[in-house]
Amino acid sequence: MSRLFPALLLTLILAACATPKAVPPPAPPRPGPSAPPPTRPAPPPARPESFSQLPGWAQDDHAAGYEAFRTTCGVSRDPALGEICRRARAIGPLDAYRARAFFEENFQPELILGEGILTAYFSPEYEARERPDAEFSAPVRPKPIDLVGNGVGGKAALRRGPDGRTAPYPDRALIETSPIGQPLAWMRPEDLFFLQIQGSGVLSFPSGRRSKAVFAATNGKTFVGIANPMRDRGLLPANNTSGEAIRAWLADNRGPRADEIMRLNPRYVFFTLSPDDGRQPVGAAGIPLPAGRAIAVDTGRNSLGDIYFIEGVAPTLNGAFPAYRRTVMALDAGGAIKGQVRADLYLGLGDAAGAEAGRVRHTLRMHRLVPKVGPYR
Repeated sequence: MSRLFPALLLTLILAACATPKAVPPPAPPRPGPSAPPPTRPAPPPARPESFSQLPGWAQDDHAAGYEAFRTTCGVSRDPALGEICRRARAIGPLDAYRARAFFEENFQPELILGEGILTAYFSPEYEARERPDAEFSAPVRPKPIDLVGNGVGGKAALRRGPDGRTAPYPDRALIETSPIGQPLAWMRPEDLFFLQIQGSGVLSFPSGRRSKAVFAATNGKTFVGIANPMRDRGLLPANNTSGEAIRAWLADNRGPRADEIMRLNPRYVFFTLSPDDGRQPVGAAGIPLPAGRAIAVDTGRNSLGDIYFIEGVAPTLNGAFPAYRRTVMALDAGGAIKGQVRADLYLGLGDAAGAEAGRVRHTLRMHRLVPKVGPYR
């Protein structure tokens, strides 16, 4: 599902001489301080553990966890993790027994202190139209030409006016009532809303054409979930605010009533379209996400490429799996993913993944797998 650059004005002041006598050339400028190299986020407060202390470690599919690590570990900037990555790629695939041994020989688990929330996301497939009608009335908008930046990664999203001045980009309500321009496609309003939450998906047209809707930019506004407001207004019961339930209510109340609820979330996402190649979407780390083994994290607190064992327990939504305990890679980011112990688990493509993802709201504990110091056995 995971984002302005201030202009610098350099002024050169030239001083003219009042007399024709020679003026010695100016001394060469002293080099300024070099920019510091990019740094990793400070390591979170953690407590060393042993693998035997990890609930569910013995039951995990270690071959799947190892394969996710082996195929995605190159994004990490940690030299020690990079060394383990090179070793895994030299070894190649492993069965479950040897994959577990590989993890236990090369890593030390550390519990990140505190509890958080585990949610999940997926890459949806939605019907779309090339022309609007009463049902498919929501335009899929490309990145506007007046939008400066893309509104992700802590960067602002600004609207540049005809005079060159900039101001914060409008919220969802104003965008939806602004001129449409040249839309990429037309969708049901509730489908577009969920596509914007997921950040990418596949659009299928009656002609048989299939296109990937790929994230292009946001308006820079903070994501606001609508589940709690819908519960507080009595629109949904407290134990049934799943994605399925929310989408069904929006569809049943399509029009001004549903628009009012969706506009409680001021964040708006713009897209580009590309041919559907059938592959998993690319996350913030720039590589395809392995279904069930990739998480989106707060990149201000955690580093892309890190490896974790997660425990998602005590679900709050009806129909949810009781627990998610598995090895995962931090490969994505999201506007709603904030905090040290916070993760969004990518579950894959299509309706089945969507139905499962919509029920995930679990208490989360995160165990970071830290490379062992010294030679690897």
